[in-house]
Amino acid sequence: MYLLYCDETNLNPNEREFFIYGGIAVPGDVSRSLSDEIEKIRSEFGISPDFHLKFNPRPSNLSHQQFIDVKQRIIRTTVSLGCQLLVSTISHSIATSPEDARRNEINRVLYHFHCFLIRLNDHGLVLVDRFSDSQIDSHLREKFSIGIEGFPYTNPMRLKSIIGFHYSAIGQSHFPSIVDIVLGSLRFAVNAHARNDESRLNAARQLLELIAPLFMRNECSNKVDEISLFFSPKIIRVERYRKQYQLLKNFLADHGIDAQQEVIDPE
Repeated sequence: MYLLYCDETNLNPNEREFFIYGGIAVPGDVSRSLSDEIEKIRSEFGISPDFHLKFNPRPSNLSHQQFIDVKQRIIRTTVSLGCQLLVSTISHSIATSPEDARRNEINRVLYHFHCFLIRLNDHGLVLVDRFSDSQIDSHLREKFSIGIEGFPYTNPMRLKSIIGFHYSAIGQSHFPSIVDIVLGSLRFAVNAHARNDESRLNAARQLLELIAPLFMRNECSNKVDEISLFFSPKIIRVERYRKQYQLLKNFLADHGIDAQQEVIDPE
C-alpha cells in the first residue's frame, strides 16, 4: 500500500505565476523507517518536538546553513527510501480562479495516483493538507463515491485503487513536513525562474537537482512521466501562455527534470 500526502503552493495569483499541487507517494513498507529517520534528523539538529517543520521558516536555534542541511538530509532520505513525487502545475493566467485551480489540480494528482497504483497492481490512501474551502468536504466525498468526472480524454471513472481520502496537517506526522519541504523546493525554483531572479537561480538549480530523483521516469526515454509531472491544461491555445510553459519546461529539463509531456500547439 502507498500513502499519498498532498499539499499546495503558490495559491495567490497576485504574487506567483504558477499554482502547484503535488503529493509524495510513500510506500507503506518504508513508512516506519522514513518517519524514524525524520525523527532522528530533528533530534540531531536539536529541533524542538513541537516545532512545525516546513520549508520556511527555520527553527530559531539553527543557522541558515544548518537549516539548509536539515532540508537536504530530509530530501535525500526520502529519495533513498523509494518515495516518489506527483505534481501538477497550472498558470494563474489560465486558471479561472485559485480555488478552481486547486480543485482541478487535486483531481489531476488523484487521477495520476490512481494510474500509478494500477500500474503496480497496488492500492493507497490519500491524505490532503487541510485548507479553507467550503467545497472540500463534498469534493473528497465525491472522489471516493463517484471518482473523476469532466476530464478531457478520460471518461467518468471510479478511482478504485484509492481506498480512502482523508485530511492531514503539519505536526500530525512527519510526512506533511516532507511534502512541504519538497514542494517548497520546487516552488522556490519555479518562482526564481518565472521572475528571472538572478540572486536565487543558483540555489534554485541546486534544489531541482536534489528533488529530481523523486520524479518517476519513463523506462524507454528516461524522461519524467506525465503522471509524475503534468503541465495543465493538456492543450494550451494562447501562444504567449505556451511560451510561458515551454520556458518552464526547458528550465526544469536543464536541471534533471526533463518532462515527457510536450507543450501542445492545437494547430
